[in-house]
Amino acid sequence: MLLIGAMLTLAPSSFAASDFGPTEVVAIQNSRTADLVVLNSGFSSGLRPGMICVVSRESVYVGSVMLVELRSSYSAALIVGLSPGRSLSVGDHIEIKIL
Repeated sequence: MLLIGAMLTLAPSSFAASDFGPTEVVAIQNSRTADLVVLNSGFSSGLRPGMICVVSRESVYVGSVMLVELRSSYSAALIVGLSPGRSLSVGDHIEIKIL
């Protein structure tokens, strides 16, 4: 069972490419309380719970997610912000937000 943490709202101020290799959205699980985003990287790639990640598509900001549950090679995140008129999709690129 996946844990659901507190939601934060962050602006897409500054972000940079991560050293965690190519990380992408591989699934989105819709539910009544919150949508969970499944990523193709996890704890063994250096990701940690609580990290805020920027989601982009073709170098355009789509939104941000917060990592809430990690396994060795995949992780789950909550959507914490979306650009107006945008939604997350399978294949979107994930980068660690640098504050």
